[in-house]
Amino acid sequence: MPFLKTLISWTTLISTIQAAFPVIETAQGPVRGVASPYRENVTVYRGIPFAAPPVGNLRFTPPRPPANHSGVLEAEKFGPQCVQTKESSPGIFYTGSDQMSEDCLYLNIWTPTYKDDEDIKSKNLPVYYWIYGGRYEMGSGDVKTYDGSGLAIKDVIVVTVNYRVGAFGYFAHPELSAESPHNSSGNYGTLDQIAGLKWVHENIANFGGNPNQIVTGGQSAGSASSLIMAYSPLSRDYIAGAISESGALSPHDPNTASLAVSYRNKREAELFGVKLFRELNITTPAQLRNLSVDALNNLDTENEDLLVGTPFATLDMEPPEWRPVVDGWVLTEKYGPLLRHNNHADVPIMTGFNKDEGIGEYNATYYKSLYGEVFQNFSTEFFKLYPAANDTQATDSSNTWKRDMSRVTSWKYAADWVAGGANTNVYTYFFTRAPQEDLSGGAYHGAELWYTFNNIPYADYTANLTWPAKDYAIADRMSDYWVNFIRSGNPNGPGLPTWEPSTQEAKKIMYLGNTWGMQSIAPDAVVSFLMDWFSTLYEW
Repeated sequence: MPFLKTLISWTTLISTIQAAFPVIETAQGPVRGVASPYRENVTVYRGIPFAAPPVGNLRFTPPRPPANHSGVLEAEKFGPQCVQTKESSPGIFYTGSDQMSEDCLYLNIWTPTYKDDEDIKSKNLPVYYWIYGGRYEMGSGDVKTYDGSGLAIKDVIVVTVNYRVGAFGYFAHPELSAESPHNSSGNYGTLDQIAGLKWVHENIANFGGNPNQIVTGGQSAGSASSLIMAYSPLSRDYIAGAISESGALSPHDPNTASLAVSYRNKREAELFGVKLFRELNITTPAQLRNLSVDALNNLDTENEDLLVGTPFATLDMEPPEWRPVVDGWVLTEKYGPLLRHNNHADVPIMTGFNKDEGIGEYNATYYKSLYGEVFQNFSTEFFKLYPAANDTQATDSSNTWKRDMSRVTSWKYAADWVAGGANTNVYTYFFTRAPQEDLSGGAYHGAELWYTFNNIPYADYTANLTWPAKDYAIADRMSDYWVNFIRSGNPNGPGLPTWEPSTQEAKKIMYLGNTWGMQSIAPDAVVSFLMDWFSTLYEW
């Protein structure tokens, strides 16, 4: 029976270790975490409810406070993922949960492992509040890429939060707005993010965290959400900074219309809801709330025509239908006026893009047709700067333009931030490293996450791959920059190449990854051309 004895001994040991973890008091009752499976001396608290389940009559309403619990909540398992289509879900292979439910408003917390209650009381650690991306249609706080263990070992508390996505998070309709004292609908997912942030602000001191040093972070749609936490009057007083990975754009950048940073005007969002009511053959919010999960989860929303009739219809994808709404309550202004009026939290921002996001191959004929339509009166100058004598040059020129655009638009956002009257800095970056798990894909959308979370090689499907020593060194340096920013609003620190804030005068950006240091955002002629072009475009 030696195997059985070993198993019993190991089970007893695990139980003893678990019992040794301090019980943390929250506003709803005590919780106890477990050891991180990835890093020593890290505790994770999984599946803590921060709001009541948004089901039944609470479907399509702002989140309500969670119920209290009397016994100790053993925070061992992640809560269910929020409902999303199977095609869009990150899937259980990449996540810690094997469930999906409308009852999904849970958050997760990673901390250093404390010795006892006195050790916790002596801490005042910065907090990183992470919001996942996925075009507001998919994602989850349990995705292994976002595991907080690699930052917790550097004395940062990491929180990931679930929020409603798709129709459940962003369905707007005049009758839903009429139910609201704020005449608002369609921002339920964003309100979930805000509710989680407020829960953290109220409770994080008991986990050894500093409620006055919470920095939001996110990538893609999570990037936009992180910035919304700085923009919204409902959340701006609860944060000390924001990290926006792929990323903050100039309000004149046409990509603002097509990427997940886009938004809907209240009237447009409500009219789309009216259209869906007709298609669903319903007339009241009560009927909407009685529809099956599948009926709502599989709504056909591939009919957004925001770009139809514009020069960008061929160049850019249409934005996701389900996305935040400028409703006068959660979001009070669109992005251009918001920056111009300094109508946001005056906190430090870190933002940037990856080198190979959105690149592709073009033949010369299509290239000339496409960009001639996009740039119209500016096309002659565009083709001088980005020529296409053959297919190879067309591909190179298109990709060079896209990379120039990502750097210039980040810098222009920073310049607009300061021009509006903000006193805080914006730190912009350009990430160049292709992760080991897919070198052929280059520095693709999301490639930086392995490094900023300091979680190679265990995150997601990379665990079975061999990573070069260089990747570990890059992850250590990248995460140091992130930790410094989360701790103080400034990414700089001992032993790190200096990262200067972006300004109107100094048109520079920080290169991270394969090289390190400040470089020009683009040649002067390119910057001048893009600024002239931007000045003629719609301001988002």
